[in-house]
Amino acid sequence: MKLRYPLLRLTAAIIGFSGHLGATPLHLDFLNLVEDKPLLIDSLRYQSGEAETFSVTRLDWLATDFTLVTEEGEKWNLPKQTALASTRGSSYALPDLPNKRFTSLSFHVGPNKEINHSDPAQYSANHPLNPNLNNLHWDWQGGYIFLAIEGHWRAKGEELPGGFAYHFANDWNRTRITLPIDLTLNNESRIAIALDPQKLLAGLSFAKDGATTHSQPDDPVAERLKRNLQTAFRVVSIQEGGLPETAGKPKPIDLPTNPMGYPITLPKHIPLPALPSDNPILSSRVALGKELFNEPLLSRTNTLSCASCHQGKTLSDPRSFSLGTEGQLGTRHSMPLFNLAWKTSFFWDGRASSLREQALVPIEDHLEMDEDLTNVISKLKAESKYPPLFAKAFGSGAISAENLGLAIEAFLLTQLSLDSKLDQARKGQAELTKEEQRGFELFFTESEPRLGKKGADCFHCHGGALFSDHFFHNNGLPPTDDIGLEKTTGKESDRYKFSTPSLRNIALTAPYMHDGRFRTLEEVIAHYNNPIPRSRTLDPNLAKHPNGLGLSEDDQAALVAFLKTLTDPALVD
Repeated sequence: MKLRYPLLRLTAAIIGFSGHLGATPLHLDFLNLVEDKPLLIDSLRYQSGEAETFSVTRLDWLATDFTLVTEEGEKWNLPKQTALASTRGSSYALPDLPNKRFTSLSFHVGPNKEINHSDPAQYSANHPLNPNLNNLHWDWQGGYIFLAIEGHWRAKGEELPGGFAYHFANDWNRTRITLPIDLTLNNESRIAIALDPQKLLAGLSFAKDGATTHSQPDDPVAERLKRNLQTAFRVVSIQEGGLPETAGKPKPIDLPTNPMGYPITLPKHIPLPALPSDNPILSSRVALGKELFNEPLLSRTNTLSCASCHQGKTLSDPRSFSLGTEGQLGTRHSMPLFNLAWKTSFFWDGRASSLREQALVPIEDHLEMDEDLTNVISKLKAESKYPPLFAKAFGSGAISAENLGLAIEAFLLTQLSLDSKLDQARKGQAELTKEEQRGFELFFTESEPRLGKKGADCFHCHGGALFSDHFFHNNGLPPTDDIGLEKTTGKESDRYKFSTPSLRNIALTAPYMHDGRFRTLEEVIAHYNNPIPRSRTLDPNLAKHPNGLGLSEDDQAALVAFLKTLTDPALVD
């Protein structure tokens, strides 16, 4: 399951090496260390200035343009290459290097100007610069965040923490790091490089200097981060050894004779998704999946289908809680089911790691379809239309639970909605009104009171072309018995965190939140505009605004107007 949890060691790669040919692989391991100990995520134990302690919930950054220098002074450049060091973890292939003695390694924190302002949608699904992978490119008009460090902080004597979010960015802040090494590269080797967040934040006081930065010109917080980067990195170890072997891509499952792909076209500004390699999207599987999605035989009473709770063109439910086979209420609001190809975990609490897994859970849930999969398979086999449909979609023709999940997954992966008024405006086919444009600016502007900037700060969780980071956040709702992600992970630090929904078609998919408590967009904005009670797991990007956003009535109305531009006209009944 690919969730946003820390890995203490991350293997970064330099992709697409186009320089000199060599023979020996070299790997870079990025560590998050405080002094000599691994960084403990979500642990409010580290010391900053002015008797403050802090924790880190996120530490992601981009390393680019690597250079190694030999003892003779010869430079081996790896231009325009990028590695992602992330609390989520990444691993990539590395180029070979010559058998020489190297005395220094250098890289930049952040991409160069050309790459920084390039189209982020051009990169493959697993490329470090794909915004759906790195979540470091939020604004439709701006460039990448070079480094994002977020977390909580607490002043001495305080019980509950506030939040901080430092986002180091912009071309003038690009920083080169040079580290001395002593490496004779005779065999496959590894260099472990540590970033110390305590040194990165040295000299900063969240109370005095502010809990936010977006690295605007002459921002003293960004200037301090830039200086601190030079001392925050160090080489921890150099040793022989390579990467552990990883399994290759899984092979397609049970392909039919003469498989025909289902045509999918994405707009140019949409990042590429990582589609499942073992379940290619075939026309026959999509057709079967659509039939199954609308099939009431999947329920115990033969009266309830997937479409019963995911209705209409938006595949959403206008009720706060859906009804089961006997009219029983569910415990969470049914999420809309479009643009799922970019997600890597499903349900509000992330308990399913794939769409095929997610598709089968409601069938056996006693509050939903309340049926046994064995009975479902028997009913489908007895229905005359399904044997030929399964035979067309799968080489074996097997009507099985696995193939049932694969077919519904294929259908759901084709449910796309990417042509809103905002998309059309981007292409010059529509124009935002003055109020909508004001809402757009508010949406993508962080509120930074110390710099006199007021914004809605929505983009940290709902940024990018998909309008979701696909992560899990505690967004400050009054707590209930539903503990959210903690139920899946067992971690107290995940309490009250829920999956971030996309804001595309938000005007069509009321009610809102995991329990459907808000009926209107105005209510949603009011929730964030007013003070949000602090808690230990409140998202840092909300905790940094203890008094709420404080937007005027006109600005709140402008924000609603902008959110309505995310409606796809094709989904309006």
